[in-house]
Amino acid sequence: MTHLVFFCGHAGTGKTTVGKRLIGPLMRATGEAFCLLDKDTLYGHYSAAAMGALTGDPNDRDSPLYLQHLREPEYRGLIDTARENLQLGISVVIVGPLSREVRDRRLFDRAWLGVADDVVIRIVWVYTSEETAHARIVARDNPNDAYKLAHWDEYRQRRFVPTGAAREGLLMFDNTAPTADDFDALLRAIVSDPL
Repeated sequence: MTHLVFFCGHAGTGKTTVGKRLIGPLMRATGEAFCLLDKDTLYGHYSAAAMGALTGDPNDRDSPLYLQHLREPEYRGLIDTARENLQLGISVVIVGPLSREVRDRRLFDRAWLGVADDVVIRIVWVYTSEETAHARIVARDNPNDAYKLAHWDEYRQRRFVPTGAAREGLLMFDNTAPTADDFDALLRAIVSDPL
């Protein structure tokens, strides 16, 4: 058995920090080897080169052009890389916003993911308030956030916290000020027996 664990959420929620914090405990708790696939690490330089060539702005990750033409191939590549690792018996932690995929329930769709029935899938939605996320984005001073910050009113319309049917099966994690107990509880939820 292998695990495919997603840490999803909007910018500034701390999903990368949560994923990196839990990968070691996940390996110890499951006895499995895990690899970390962070969308920004895998595609950051590619996106910078592509957007720089197309628009002259290598830091653009939020304009309509990026969202229409580069977002889907990047996510497909992320999922394909995860699938190859899983087929080799290596569990995977994926870090990325994946907000559309959460909303559309694609991450629960084994056919869309291309993963076998023996892969345990866990999807963690990492969230915090808009004000906290905005403050974190400003503080981290990443050039890739420039478009988002300059068009915050537009960007904030895409922010959501899953509710109703979209929330079913998600592990919700409030990353505003989590305690060690909160992380322990999340770890237990991730490694619990599949339903």
